[in-house]
This record gives sequence, structure tokens and C-alpha cells, in this order.
Amino acid sequence: MSKTEDGNQAIIKLLSFDIDNTLIDFHTHKSNFGKAWKKHKPENVVLTYNTGRLIDDVLGLIESRTLPEPDYIIGGVGTIIYDFNKKCIVKEFNDVLDDGWDLDAVENIVKSINHPISEQPSKFQHAYKRSYFFHDATDDLIESIEKEFAKANMFVNVVYSANQFLDILPKWANKGNALQWLLNKLDIKSENALVAGDSGNDSAMFDMDDVKGIVVANAHEELYKYTKHMQIYHAENIHGDGIIEGLIYYNILPKEAKITGSIDHTEDYIIKQELSNIAEEDEDEKLALIREGYDKAVIALKKNITPLGFSACSIKDNVSKGTDENYYSVWARDGAITVIGSLPLIHDEEIHACQRKTLETLFEHISRNGQIPSNVRIKDNVPDYSGVGGICSIDSGIWVVIAFYEYVNVTKDIKFLRKYINDIKETMRWLGAHDSNNDALLEIPEAGDWTDLFGGSYNILYDEILWYRSNVCFGRMLEMLGEYEEAGEYIRWSQVIKKEILQNFWPSTQQKLFQSVSFAERQFTLGDTSYLIAQTTPFDFSWRCDVFGNVLAFLHGTIDSEKAHETFKFMLGVGVNDPFPVSNVYPVVTPGDPDWRPYYTVNLLNLPNHYHNGGIWPFVGGFWVKFINKLGLKDVAISELHKLALINKEGLTEEWEFTEWAHGITGKAMGKAYQAWSAAQYISACHDLKIINRKTKI
Repeated sequence: MSKTEDGNQAIIKLLSFDIDNTLIDFHTHKSNFGKAWKKHKPENVVLTYNTGRLIDDVLGLIESRTLPEPDYIIGGVGTIIYDFNKKCIVKEFNDVLDDGWDLDAVENIVKSINHPISEQPSKFQHAYKRSYFFHDATDDLIESIEKEFAKANMFVNVVYSANQFLDILPKWANKGNALQWLLNKLDIKSENALVAGDSGNDSAMFDMDDVKGIVVANAHEELYKYTKHMQIYHAENIHGDGIIEGLIYYNILPKEAKITGSIDHTEDYIIKQELSNIAEEDEDEKLALIREGYDKAVIALKKNITPLGFSACSIKDNVSKGTDENYYSVWARDGAITVIGSLPLIHDEEIHACQRKTLETLFEHISRNGQIPSNVRIKDNVPDYSGVGGICSIDSGIWVVIAFYEYVNVTKDIKFLRKYINDIKETMRWLGAHDSNNDALLEIPEAGDWTDLFGGSYNILYDEILWYRSNVCFGRMLEMLGEYEEAGEYIRWSQVIKKEILQNFWPSTQQKLFQSVSFAERQFTLGDTSYLIAQTTPFDFSWRCDVFGNVLAFLHGTIDSEKAHETFKFMLGVGVNDPFPVSNVYPVVTPGDPDWRPYYTVNLLNLPNHYHNGGIWPFVGGFWVKFINKLGLKDVAISELHKLALINKEGLTEEWEFTEWAHGITGKAMGKAYQAWSAAQYISACHDLKIINRKTKI
């Protein structure tokens, strides 16, 4: 039994999944689906493959363990049904297909068509299917072929997919009709079926009344257009990972079924050395300090509860002077990250109320054009829409969209979502307007994000990762409200953003260049990197490693586990986690460097290894721990969480002050005490590693 995300009962009894480029990669046959299915296979759910392949082809994939054993196989684009358990063709189905089918007549008509059509190899042909190659056919051409058959009084099924494959089938033959016949035979209603695909020949499966569906991220535009108005889950991942994601969404598989990587990296030299060093540490001592830190973090977090929401730092415990008064505000960025990190404490009424109030305060002050304020002053409830020097804060609104989704996803408070969805739409439009050249990436003004006294501009990795995530989150919120067509538009656009991020921020000498390329793209031929670079502009790019941006890239699914492992080994090797996790950038910018700005000396904040110029940020350390845990390196993650506990224990005037940042070399605590996001992300990391029981009362 399964249940949809919005709580409506949707008992799924049968799965009908396409194979090529849905369950598996067509060229490599790679897929995590078999592994997840074997470990978490649900009871009383019929697994059916619904494919263009013929039965022997599919049996070969099962025999090689590329795919797990199903209950049924629908092959040949809906022209054969095979009972896998009985090991035989279901002959009754063939009787349905015989009506009006004349194979010789089909071949003669196709030969008479005056278009460049060529027959596919014999292994793709059988008595109820003729398959051809027909590249780049227009809708008009396909319609003309249908008319040719109609003129000959032959009512066949013409299926065109992937912009190159043409199948001529019997009148009643397609993936949807075959599936419907099987459902009738098994006495299962279409509302109890879940289908998945990637191309046009899968569209018939989605036609059945009330059927549930998954469209993988690599799906062709033809299927997306066909299904965008339907109740479909648009996956963020491709192939088998997208199917697993969808099955988790429909509660058919547990969350533990998600597989982040299929290669064991524990034997990699640098990771092996790290594990060897960890083995010498006292596990009980580490866990005792981590748990002590958890209790202290909850106390620190509660110091930041105010009538308007979470303050950036404890007002009571910090002396304000000059511009420091800015800290006594509900900051959009800080507040959103604090809300996200504190969600495991949703059962605590005081914290829950403050989470909600933080979001309300920010949306109460949304500008007429959809801009979320940078902060709202607590003493007089006055908003400020800019950062230092009056510069626009781009990431403030992005973080709030993400936090709002995370909040309603945990609380299931659809009424709260409905109240603010129009405001969120305006914020997404305001953010999207910063894509001034329609390349899917935002153009960021210098110092226009969280590193507000550190120079970065145009396409900045950190902001683009958040932009990708906010599009996904907004799409998911629209799904919750049943606005499936608009939801699909945003989920689809997020995949375009992801593609552009990988194209622009992961340099490679192997990159395929086209005739028209930017200056930055031409420079990629100079070398390869092991991480996503910090920024690109039309004129140059930065090879620095933005640690926070790379950590978020994996946590938000922008890069896969193999790239993330490569990035982790680089960051571990250069010591971004020493003495504590974690420095925000490597290498630091020094005077004389072309990236150096005179304003880095303001308040001595951005000297080398200070503040945003390589300073250690405990709140980023919380994300760092979750990044390592997602890589499957839990022992390393626990060790890093212990180090994070040590820096959070390091105080300015007393222990456990969860300070804002620390010096990148000495590890000495700096900034403000009792920083809300430092405490919240420590709490989040503890729960992510399951060191703290989520239901424990504080």
C-alpha cells in the first residue's frame, strides 16, 4: 500500500515502467533500480516492464541482472504480453491484435511513402510490429502517414518517438492499451497503477483515467508536453535514480532506498588515510561531546527567538555598535537557513512558532515587484532590501523560497502554503528577471549575496546552485496544490539550469565546443578541475573552489556522487576542514592577487583567512557534515561533526557560544556569539547522522 505526498490514498498495485533511458541508460545499461528494488521490494505490487524491446531482449537484461525479475513484460510497444512467472506469452492478447491487421499491406504502404524511411534491423520486428528509422519528422509528416493508412482502410497505430523511431502497430496496440488489457485481466483499476517513461511512445500509458505517473529528468520534450497538465511526478534525477525518487515520492519505496553512488571509495588513498586516522580516535568520547553540543545548540537557538522570528544572533548576549545593529534583525538568508536547520525540532512549540513567524515576517514585507527584504529590523519592524553599500541581496529571496518548501514539506500545512503561494510566485519572477540574457543562469551584482564584502559577480556558483534548487522547490509546492502543468514547467526548467551549471562550472579539456562559444568556454581547454569553479563571466572565470557552493551542489542534486567524491578528495587534500570545518573558499585571496579588492580591508574583515576570505564558518560546517554523510562516509562525517562541536564550544567569553566564524588558520572564534544558523545547522547535522533521536523531547 502506498500513499501520495498530499495524503490522498493512492493504493498502487501495479507498476508499468519503460526500460531504455527510463529504468536503465540505453548505452551503458547502468542503473541503481535493481539494487534498490532487491533490497526494498514492496509486497503485493506487480512489477511490469512496458518497452519497445522484444521479449528475448528483455529476458537477456534480466538474466544478466541488469534488471530485477518482473511479474509481466509488455514488449514490442504494446504488441506482446509475457507472463514471467509462468514463462509464456499471454496468447489471449494476440487475439485482440489480429482485428484489421495485415502485415503485408503495412509494408507495401510504407514503401510507397515518399519520405526517407528505412527499416530497423530484423531483431526489432515481429508479426505485430513494423519499426523504421525516420529522422526529424514533423507533426505534419506523421499526420500524412496516418492519412495514407486511412485511405487504404487500414486503421493502425502510428507511433513516433525520440525524433527518429517510427513504429506501425495494430489498431489496438500501444503501451497504454496493452497495459489496460493486463489491468483488466488482473482486476486492477487504472487509478491503482503507476507508469513511468521518457519518450513519446510512453505517452499512451499516461492516458488512462486517474493513473499516476513518473517522468524522468532526461525525458524527451514530446513526453513532457504530452503529460504536463497531468498528475505526474517530474523527477529531478535521470534513468533509474529518477524512478527510485518517484517511488519514494509515492511511498512505494522507503527514503532509505535512495542510492547516491554505486562505487565504493573507501579504498581511495586519501580517504583510506582519513579512515585510518579516525580509527585511532575514541568513539565514545566523540559521541559524548557531540551530544553535549546538541543540548547546548538548542539552548543557543532559543536565545534567538524574538516576536518577529529568529534573530541573526542573540540580542541579549552581544553588544551593538555602529553597523553591528544590523545583526538585531530577522535576516532572510540567516532566518531561512535557521528554519531549515531547526526543522527536526518541529515538535517544540516555541521553536515551531518562531520558524513560522520568521517566514511570515519576511513575506509581510515583500516589495511590490516581489523582492524579499534582506532583513527586517526587530526593534521597529522596518525592512531593508539591500546589503552593504546598498547592493541588492540576490540569495535572500532564493533561500526563503527553499525554506518555505522545506517547512511545508515537513508540516504538510497546505493552508499556509495557499496563503503565500502568490507572493512566492512574485519572488520567483523577481529572481528570474536577473537572468538578463535567458541562458537559465542568474547574473549577480558584485558582492550581491552572502559574501557581501567579498568580490564575486555575474554567474556565481553558490547562487546558481540555489537558483536550481528554488525552481525545484517551487515546482514541488505547485504540485502540492495540484497545479501540475505549472509545476512541470519549473521542474523542467530546473533541469536546464542544472545542465548549464555543469557546462559552465566544471571545466574540462574534453568539453565539446561549438562554433559560438564565450571567452570563458574557450579558456576551459586550458585544463581540467576536480570541483565546480567559483564563478564565470563573459570575459574570464575564477579557478577558486567555493567550498559552500560545491557542498550545496551535491546536497541539492546538481552533481552526482562521482563528481562529489572527486570534489571531496580535493577539498580534504587541501585542508579546508583544518583546523575546523570549514573554510568557505580555497585558496584565499591575498594582496596583489588580481581578485584582491581594496574594500577587503574594511573593518579588517576580509584579510586572508578572515571572514569570507577563507574564514571558518560553523553553519557551513553543518552542511559539510551532511555532504560527507550523503557520500556514504559516516565515520568521516561523525569525526567532522566532533570537530564542529569543538569549534562551536570555542567561545569569545565562555564555552558553547556557537560563534559566527573563526580564523581560518588559528581556529580562534570570531564574530558574534550565539549565532542562530550555527546552532541550527549543528542540530540538523546531528539528526542527519541519526546521532540524536528525532522524537527526543528537549
